Amino acid sequence: MTNATLDPKVPATPAATAVLDDAHVGDIRGALGTIRLDDTAPRHGLSARLKTLLAVVGPGLIVMVGDNDAGAFSTYGQAGQNYGTQLLWTLLMLVPVLYVNQEMVLRLGAVTGVGHARLILERFGRFWGAFSVIDLFLLNALTLVTEFIGVTLAAGYLGLPKAAAVVLAAAVIIASAFTGSFRRFERVAVALCAGSLLLVPVYFLVHPKTSQMAHDFVTPTMPGGTGGLAAVMLVIISIVGTTVAPWQLFFQQSYVIDKRITPRFMTYEKVDLWIGIVIVIVGAAALIGLTTAAFAGTDGFGQFSDAGAVARGIEARAGHLAGVLFAIALLDASVIGAFAVSLSTAYAIGDVFGIKHSLHRGVKGAKGFYAVYAGLVVVAAAITLLSTDAMQGLMTQFVQVLAGVLLPSATVFLLLLCNDRAVLGPWVNGPRTNAFTSAVVGVLVTLSMILTAAVVWPGISSGAILWIMTGCGVTGVLAAGYAFTTGRTATKEDPVDRSGRRDWRMPPLETLPAPTMSTTRKVGMAALRAYLLIAMAMVIIKVVQTALNH
Repeated sequence: MTNATLDPKVPATPAATAVLDDAHVGDIRGALGTIRLDDTAPRHGLSARLKTLLAVVGPGLIVMVGDNDAGAFSTYGQAGQNYGTQLLWTLLMLVPVLYVNQEMVLRLGAVTGVGHARLILERFGRFWGAFSVIDLFLLNALTLVTEFIGVTLAAGYLGLPKAAAVVLAAAVIIASAFTGSFRRFERVAVALCAGSLLLVPVYFLVHPKTSQMAHDFVTPTMPGGTGGLAAVMLVIISIVGTTVAPWQLFFQQSYVIDKRITPRFMTYEKVDLWIGIVIVIVGAAALIGLTTAAFAGTDGFGQFSDAGAVARGIEARAGHLAGVLFAIALLDASVIGAFAVSLSTAYAIGDVFGIKHSLHRGVKGAKGFYAVYAGLVVVAAAITLLSTDAMQGLMTQFVQVLAGVLLPSATVFLLLLCNDRAVLGPWVNGPRTNAFTSAVVGVLVTLSMILTAAVVWPGISSGAILWIMTGCGVTGVLAAGYAFTTGRTATKEDPVDRSGRRDWRMPPLETLPAPTMSTTRKVGMAALRAYLLIAMAMVIIKVVQTALNH
């Protein structure tokens, strides 16, 4: 895909912007500071820059820490208990993926003022707009259930009534958003992000082998063990799926808009994103390391069941205090994950259907927005309380599979939007970002196909997985060669004018020229649509069959 496939004729500085909700314009009122709308003075000196950063911090931090949720505790715990620290290198590989993906989303939010789902609807048509909202709603609803499952596991270890814990957690999640104050919500969210640091003392109480962790963090290895390559690949795919999730794209773009971040603060927001990435990678590595140390040399090694069992294993290794801190961290992670997932859905639905959607508004000023937010939380909590352990395990598996299937398409749309000059003007991707993201899409498609195949055919052999990887690799090389040969001349003849970037905002959506749909794009979109429909149908059939057997 090249810039030549999109209309290059965009105004140098639009007179009006596409912001859909007037609550998205005004002072930045962050958890840790305020920046007035009329404060346009340059930031000189360390003190002024630090104050600005503190006011801006939030979107990148919350989206990253929110991804170390209950599902992440389960996935990283499984990696550590079953394979030790040998899969730590996957976290290092994911750092550039996390940054590039979320930096593109940040750019879209700050420059356009329009949510991710709305941009997909307007630039790619009703089918993809509806598809993006429906699959996000379904995936997020199921993800919320897994967050409340995390609450029950933590409560069970701590000796608390599970039903009361779920109800109380749901009440906190809803009440924090219903204050009508963006600042109050963000203060609660940032406090929960700070709570995720409880894993640090647990790490030191358990005493993992830091030197071994450092070695495995930078040295890729493929562990052996029960299940062979197929089992290892599924854990790797789960790590990718839990670290790079579709809801992150929708959440950060809308949250950046709701916080009123503009291109002027892009540098500060990138620092915010890096802070979040460092915390999420440190937390993930700590989870893998301390789980490894807790189960190494015991009968439980290689026998992962759930995060509650991990807490008990940590207690057996390092004492009751370590187990309690781990359970509290799991509870904290479940709540912050539920915050982010439910809010991303409410933002997306509000953006697409024109419902007023902002945490700056009270309940009376945005009834539909708050109804979606609260409704999702209540339904997820009720499903958790009414479901059996077997059903909860099935839902957790389905969430991982569905996220794996949908992630490539989410990244494809992100890449297309970030090459749309009518949308981003001088902020469109450069060649290196496009090349890297295209490679990431290829890898995600490969992993998605392996995951789907492994769910539909649980006995899939290592040879079959290698064939899938080889086929996708050959296809990717051919596609990259075609894109390089067709886009080389066009890029030279039609360079991007990046002057005046700081003040450029996307014009109103109705004024944008329609994107040019090349034959290559039409074929690619049709293939993507066919793959998604077939893969989702196969997975749903398999899940229904499994549920009926239970």
